[in-house]
Amino acid sequence: MSAPFSTLDAFRSLLANCVAPDQVALDGAAARNGQLTKPPGALGRLEDMAIWYAGWRGTARPEIAAPQVIVFAGNHGVTAQGVSAFPAEVTEQMVINFQHGGAAINQLARTAGAKLSVHALELDRPTADFTQGPAMSEAELVTALATGWEAVAENTDLLVVGEMGIGNTTAAAALAAALYGGEAEDWVGRGTGVDDAGLATKARVVREGLAANPGRGGLEVLRCLGGRELAAMAGAIARARSLSIPVILDGFICCAAAATLEAAEAGALDHALAGHVSAEAAHAALLGKLGKEPMLSLGLRLGEASGGALAINILKSAIACHSGMATFAEAGVSDG
Repeated sequence: MSAPFSTLDAFRSLLANCVAPDQVALDGAAARNGQLTKPPGALGRLEDMAIWYAGWRGTARPEIAAPQVIVFAGNHGVTAQGVSAFPAEVTEQMVINFQHGGAAINQLARTAGAKLSVHALELDRPTADFTQGPAMSEAELVTALATGWEAVAENTDLLVVGEMGIGNTTAAAALAAALYGGEAEDWVGRGTGVDDAGLATKARVVREGLAANPGRGGLEVLRCLGGRELAAMAGAIARARSLSIPVILDGFICCAAAATLEAAEAGALDHALAGHVSAEAAHAALLGKLGKEPMLSLGLRLGEASGGALAINILKSAIACHSGMATFAEAGVSDG
C-alpha cells in the first residue's frame, strides 16, 4: 500500500500511535510454555523469544511461514571526504550482485526460507555532504521513509532489513553520536577496512557533521546525518510495527537507523530483537543504549542484512519448539 504520510509530522503521528502486543496471546503463550515437556527455563532465551513473538502475532501458538528480508541501497555525499576504502560506484555494483543472486545475503535469505527484495534509492543522486549542512531535505527524507514503508509485504510474519551504501558506517556513527553523545572516536569504526588515517578522517567528519547540524530529535538527526537507505530501513521497521510484524535488527548501520525511531518515540522498537553483535567497534555500545541483547556474536561485519538473516533460523527454532512440542498432558508425561 502507499505510505499514509506525506510529511514528517504525519510520520511522527504514526509512531506516536504504535500498536502494542496482544496481551491475551502473551499470557496464552506463557501458559503454554509452562506446560511443555521440558524443565522450566530449559530452553533459555528461546522461550522468551517465542513468547515475545506470540504476543506480536496475536496467537499463543504461532508459526513463521513468510519471513522477508529487504536490502536498501543508497549513496552518500560525505564519501567525498575520503571516509571509505571503496569508491561510491561499489554500491551500484553490489546491487547488481544482489539482483543476480551472488551475494552472501542471497544465500542466507534462501537458507532461512525468506523472500529477498532489493531497493536502490536514487544511486545517481547521493545525499548532500553532511559536513556542509543537512544530508537530506524533509521531502527527501519522507520519500525514503515511504520507500521503506511500501517495501514491506503485508503477509510478512518476520522482517529483516539491511543496507548497502559506501560511506554509511560514517553516517551511522554520526547518528549514534548525535543521539547518545560522547566523542566521535567512540562511535566510528573501520567499516569496509579503513586504516588508522582513515579512522581519524571518519572521526573528523563526524565532528564536522555534528557541528554543521546542531538539531536534535530522532527524525531530525536522521534527516541531517543519515542517508536514504538508512531512512528506508527506519520506514520499513515502522511499517512492520503498524502490522504487528516482529523485526530482527541487523548490524551497526541498521541499529543506528532504528535508534532514530526509538529517539522519536520511546518504545518504537519493542517489536524488534537484535540479530547479532557485529565486529564494528561501536555496535555493542549501541545495542546497550537500545537495551537489546544480541542473539549471535560471530564477528560479522558485512552488513546487507546478513546477521539478521542468519538469526531468522534461531527465532524459527524457538517458535518450532514452542508451537510444536507436546505438553505434559499431550505426551502422557508426569510433570512432577
